[in-house]
Amino acid sequence: GPVIAVIVGNPQMIEAFQAGIPENGKPFPDGAKMAKIHWIPKKSTNPGNPTVPDKLANVDFMVKDSKRFADSGGWGYGAFEYDAATDTFRPGTTQDSPPQSNDAKCGFGCHTIAKAKDYVFTEYARR
Repeated sequence: GPVIAVIVGNPQMIEAFQAGIPENGKPFPDGAKMAKIHWIPKKSTNPGNPTVPDKLANVDFMVKDSKRFADSGGWGYGAFEYDAATDTFRPGTTQDSPPQSNDAKCGFGCHTIAKAKDYVFTEYARR
């Protein structure tokens, strides 16, 4: 179903976006990192009934290390599902949506369609 997503990056990731990567054809530098956080949404009881985050769903990561992750476009991936009952995370599995294998290449299959953008789907939000 629908989710609320927030994507954050470390300083190397943000600086690369600000320098025009990946639109300028250059790859993100080693050390660039991103995390994507998904929440299940709910309608707030506040005036206007805005949609707000409810339960945490999962957290995904991308880390650029062109030597360590040479066989997956230079990126390592991690996907972790949140279990509210135990307040813990577990690695994503092939039973999850989208299915994840338990290795650092888990996101590579999906991200190959974004190869021209150095495997990154998101775009830098202007401030």
